[in-house]
Amino acid sequence: MHVFSYIPYGMEGFILKIEADLRRGIPGIEISGLADNAIREARERIRVAFRNSGFPFPQERIVVNLAPAGVKKEGAALDLPIALAIMAAAGLVPPLEDLMVLGELELSGKVRPVRAVMAAVLAGMKTGLGGFLVPAENLEEAALARPRWYAGAATLEDAVHCARQWGTERCFSLPGKLPAPVPSYGSAAGKSSPAGPGCGSGGGNALPGDRSLRQSSLGWGDFSDVRGQGRYKRALEIAAAGGHHLVVYGPPGCGKTMLAFRLPSIMAPLLPEEAIEVFQLYNLSGQERQRLVKEGVVSLDPPFRSPHHSASMEGILGGGRTVRPGEISLSHYGVLFLDEAPEFARPVLKALREPLEEGVITIARSESSVQLPAQFQLLLAANPCPCGKLGIEDPAVGSLCFCSESEIQRHWQRLGSALLDRIELRVAVRPPSCVNSLEEEESAVIQQRVMVAVQRQRERFNRLGLPCRRNSRIPAGALSKVMGLSLPLQEQLENQARDYHLSGRGFHGVLRLARTIADLADRSEIRAEDVEEALSYRLTGEDPLDGFGEE
Repeated sequence: MHVFSYIPYGMEGFILKIEADLRRGIPGIEISGLADNAIREARERIRVAFRNSGFPFPQERIVVNLAPAGVKKEGAALDLPIALAIMAAAGLVPPLEDLMVLGELELSGKVRPVRAVMAAVLAGMKTGLGGFLVPAENLEEAALARPRWYAGAATLEDAVHCARQWGTERCFSLPGKLPAPVPSYGSAAGKSSPAGPGCGSGGGNALPGDRSLRQSSLGWGDFSDVRGQGRYKRALEIAAAGGHHLVVYGPPGCGKTMLAFRLPSIMAPLLPEEAIEVFQLYNLSGQERQRLVKEGVVSLDPPFRSPHHSASMEGILGGGRTVRPGEISLSHYGVLFLDEAPEFARPVLKALREPLEEGVITIARSESSVQLPAQFQLLLAANPCPCGKLGIEDPAVGSLCFCSESEIQRHWQRLGSALLDRIELRVAVRPPSCVNSLEEEESAVIQQRVMVAVQRQRERFNRLGLPCRRNSRIPAGALSKVMGLSLPLQEQLENQARDYHLSGRGFHGVLRLARTIADLADRSEIRAEDVEEALSYRLTGEDPLDGFGEE
């Protein structure tokens, strides 16, 4: 007898066939198939869970095989499938040969939640599996994939009841013990099976609808909370509209971090398919609750991640024995904010260069390599010098910064010119003037302009057949199709690029910025003022010693 299960590995993972066989011999469980210690220890957990749940444990020799045998299996998520495979072999439940089972068992028989349930269900649906039995606490994730048959079990006893109903038109659950069925995406969202809470029947794989995906009103704060810093706010608006990377530098107390944390309040919501992809990454990392607005409703808010500067290479890029997504993948279709950027380890900063360009991170292992999506928007904040007081003047003593030029250069060398060259927007800020107390624009007003610009981009890319989301991702070879520059303006920009010694990447970055600025103005053509504004952001920060931009 056998059941199916799943172990996560990157975005795909492996579907396992768990076989159990009972034969005469000394009672005990033997597990073969490259199982790690956590799986081998399942023998005692399963035996005790049987007894505490009121089920007789077979008094025969039990052989369990985890196929394919050449794939290393790790974790405790195979406890419940092994237990049900043994029960099927012993005749306690009917054959479960088209069912995927996931769950960790406690000694009491309670089923603990596991990670990557949505990835498991999606993988199982691709291979044609008919049903999915998951921990009750993971039922929301399973329902979002809309399988034909799914059930949630809070205990081993619940799992046995559901398994005995497998293959019938209805599944069984114990009323009051399991959560109510959650709305899954598609036209039939919210419909449950006639059996009651804890299980359901979907209608096959459907496109996401608006009942299971919603933009939440998270407490990011409002742009109007911050006085002054008009140039920085404008740069954030351009970044939100075009997906451009940004670095901001200035003395402490200027509002660098405060405004950065308000960037999500002006960003356009994700498309439904983007929200599901982001949720799947969080599901793989075991952090799916962060992407749920409420039970069964996936957030349309772009992710915003802000790791501490002590974060390791593995924490930022991803990795581990079972390859979990790192911060750059958890920022997919969203923002990765590195506050005090020069304090991050230099190897970590250097490792960001390839994902910034390619939109994926490849994690190599001796036996295989895994690709994880990482189309994130990088936002860096930094002090202009080691002491942070460069640019602050005192009428009596002059500059309050006593850092030498070489110390300032070393400070910026931690970021590296190769990383900075990939950042289109550079903004220098100063402490705002106390007299600048005019009424500030609210985030909702800015967000409307951003959403108009984003919609223009989507329509343009669909019309031209370009696989892009934002202007920042336009391939260099397609820029001529998208820009629509007049010949005089193109010649002017090329001359300025030579005068300012812009790299090829820098020149293309200015073009993309100008395209976004025109989109924010709801214009198809790019004008000279768009190019001038784009150049001003690119040239700021070429040399931090040049001073600071206007507010």
